[in-house]
Amino acid sequence: MKKIVNGKVYDTETAALVGEWDNGKPDDRLYICSEDLYRKRTGEFFLRGFGGPGSKYAVSTGNSSWSGGEKIIPLTYEAAQKWAAEHLDGDAYEQIFGAVEEDDSRKMVALYLPKAKIEAYKRAAAKAGTSLTAYLEGLLDKAGAQK
Repeated sequence: MKKIVNGKVYDTETAALVGEWDNGKPDDRLYICSEDLYRKRTGEFFLRGFGGPGSKYAVSTGNSSWSGGEKIIPLTYEAAQKWAAEHLDGDAYEQIFGAVEEDDSRKMVALYLPKAKIEAYKRAAAKAGTSLTAYLEGLLDKAGAQK
């Protein structure tokens, strides 16, 4: 499936399938629902959702009648993480977003960066298969090593 949303191309043929979920009702044509998480080469994420006439992907055909449908939904990095945490097991999540660290010795630091830079870093982290924090730590480590 290929769809253009807000001037961006989302194509299930060229993006990498990184996660799959279904509601466990493959024989129920009315309520069947499945979602596939994809990552584009740019690191952006999107869902391809499919469902029957009784699912959230239903499409009105008029006169109170419904049909099954499918949809492409672009996701932010955080929304993709949330979807994966809700629908995938821990190993699959970490394969996509990198290892989850539970180190209590960390301290939060606020950075003010341009939105475009933040999105570029998120895409680069996703493309590298790591968390945004780990990606930025790597950049900071490299910058510190160069001095």
